[in-house]
Amino acid sequence: MRKLGTRHENLDRKVYRELKSMIVDHKLKPGDKILQEKISQEFGVSRTPLMCALKKLEQEKLVQAIPRRGFYVRRFTKEEILEAFELREILEGLAARRAAMIITAVQAEKLRAFFRDADVSDSGQSIKRYSDEDRRFHNFLIELGGFDLLNDILENYNIIAVSYRIDVMEGLVRHPRETLPEHRLLIEAIASGKPDLAEKLARQHFARSRQQLLQEMEQEKARQTGKPAAGKIRTFKTPQQEPGP
Repeated sequence: MRKLGTRHENLDRKVYRELKSMIVDHKLKPGDKILQEKISQEFGVSRTPLMCALKKLEQEKLVQAIPRRGFYVRRFTKEEILEAFELREILEGLAARRAAMIITAVQAEKLRAFFRDADVSDSGQSIKRYSDEDRRFHNFLIELGGFDLLNDILENYNIIAVSYRIDVMEGLVRHPRETLPEHRLLIEAIASGKPDLAEKLARQHFARSRQQLLQEMEQEKARQTGKPAAGKIRTFKTPQQEPGP
């Protein structure tokens, strides 16, 4: 790993960004202990900037300090993940609208390259590749249509959202076969400069995942209590890919 102490920017900030990237990229997964001595050596820094970074991540509720045991990457409850999806629905809808309003031809070409050769099979490798592409796509969307404050807020909510089913579906709530058509429609709406449609599709995309998570929560609660789940959760019809020109 590259040493951080040789670069000319605030060291605390560098360590914070690098450590946060390890959480985003699942190099540190929910429940993992953060081995301070090992990471300090890998980063080439003292324990002081690392501790500052951990305190900041604790404030952001991404890590948890356990007395006499150390720092751990937080495990989020399904309720917290559900709240994250609700907030992403609103905020990424805004980012999609803004992106569609200002996107350039070069950016549109790059956007259309996402999911171009997507594999939606059930293999673990395919799920992992799709999850990585999903994360890159949403980060690029936020970069296109966001601003600094929105980017910072969404980055944390994205970390919370993708912590769901990390060991089974790589953080995906729904199967790629279901979400791929949604991604492609959203991409085309943004690339074509259609802000109203882009916001609508982005919000629907997260609403569907939120409804799926809510349904699973209801079913789990029913299994635990022995009572039947509440009435059927409202679902959305998955849009079909529009024919090309």
